[in-house]
Amino acid sequence: MNFVTAIQMRNLDRRTMTEGGVPETVLMERAGLGVAQIIRQYARCRQREHATVLLAAGPGNNGGDAFVAARHLAKMGFDARVALTAPARRIQGDAAHHLELLQRDGVPLIECPDERDWSCENINPPAEGIFVDGLLGTGATGAPRGPVVAAIRFLNQMAGRGPLVSIDIPSGLNADTGLPEGEAIKADLTITIALPKTGFSQPAALEYLGRLDVVDIGIPKSYIPASQNNLELVSRSEVRASLPQRKHDSHKGNYGHLLIIAGARGFTGAAALAIRAALRSGCGLVSAVVPRSLVNSIASQAPEAMIYPGDETETGSLVSDALKATGRPITDFSAIVAGPGLTQHAETRQIVKALLMQTSAPLLLDADALNVIGPHPEFLRAASTSVIITPHPGEMARLLGTTTSDIQANRLAAIKKAADLTGATVILKGAGTLITISQQTTYINICGNPGMAKGGMGDVLSGLAGGLLAQKIPPLQAACAAVYTHASAGDLAAAIQSKNAMTASDLIKAIPAIFRFLENA
Repeated sequence: MNFVTAIQMRNLDRRTMTEGGVPETVLMERAGLGVAQIIRQYARCRQREHATVLLAAGPGNNGGDAFVAARHLAKMGFDARVALTAPARRIQGDAAHHLELLQRDGVPLIECPDERDWSCENINPPAEGIFVDGLLGTGATGAPRGPVVAAIRFLNQMAGRGPLVSIDIPSGLNADTGLPEGEAIKADLTITIALPKTGFSQPAALEYLGRLDVVDIGIPKSYIPASQNNLELVSRSEVRASLPQRKHDSHKGNYGHLLIIAGARGFTGAAALAIRAALRSGCGLVSAVVPRSLVNSIASQAPEAMIYPGDETETGSLVSDALKATGRPITDFSAIVAGPGLTQHAETRQIVKALLMQTSAPLLLDADALNVIGPHPEFLRAASTSVIITPHPGEMARLLGTTTSDIQANRLAAIKKAADLTGATVILKGAGTLITISQQTTYINICGNPGMAKGGMGDVLSGLAGGLLAQKIPPLQAACAAVYTHASAGDLAAAIQSKNAMTASDLIKAIPAIFRFLENA
């Protein structure tokens, strides 16, 4: 999904109205309804179906979207309330039309035109609820002033009482640069209208956006300009479209057989996490080769998987011919994952080289499977099959023969270079994870949270991506879907367990809710 500037977005709205014949009041209705639907889905995932929703609205079109959202949320059973930064009589245009509908439906409205009005004593916010920022839209420029800046401060103070949701853009953030122009909302969820804005792709914006979702308001695809820098958003709608539809007469063989090669003495968890995540991916069968001494432990954690004992080296890692433990040819598997917890033993290097030279099924290499290659991307380019690699910045630095700080200074350039050198589908992990293949569009994921900066998260991503690969999803689409699902599950785990306390196991437990969210989108 393309990013657009504020001017491009205004032009798209204008064309849709003048050439497409869609009145602005209809576009506003679609936007607000879409916002309400996403908030409802968000609330269901977090078990807040009947929460109080306090919407802060400005006098412009962003406020109009908030009026529509509040009206629909009330119909959905939420206790919706609106606080307005201006006297109701000053609202004009299509926003005034939707304000009239809001008042007709009896949704509570409090006027807060003075900075002093934005206090807990005056507004009486819920002790626990959902808070919505409908203050400033994409067209706003300059630092917020007056009651708007007071409303921003008030909403940011509510962060401890429940999630903070921004409509279209966090108020105070510049849509083109992604930088705050004064005080700005720090959202947990930004529901942007029609298309993501150019500034959202900038690293600085991630502190303010939270996770990002998009509302389709019916702008014709033929109107949308081409991407200017070959960077697009990993969107929910595109992820949903990439997932296979399960037919009623299907069987497990229809959904692929994944082989995972993982684990070593002291690294049992890495293998177990990858296997457990793969079991949640939708693939039909999961097999794993792990060191013999780990079999009982891993099998007890993942009884649905077939666990095969591989012979071990003196340090407890797999020997180079460990794959024979499955008793079947490598061609029997639909996809292969190698790397989690393997260690950098010389035998591991032999396993990886053999996979690269002999495998015809799609192959995902992570962690130690990348580390043993070192700064030799040519090994990946010579592979006999399609390859996905999932480096974090440190692993990317080793692959490219540079430093982690250099990678982080220009992540977009780094991933493009890695894709060109390796010929692989590359996932560069981190805040704003990037996904690309050589000479093609790069995708950015704007979901996930700092609570995911913990051990085991990469192992979960590898298992999930491998399971999607096994279902014959093309590598780039499988990578995008895995990254989005993984990060979304991380957001849900953080909401339930907190960012501090969440673990990789909590993320795995949240995966089913994200697939349900995608199915119902």
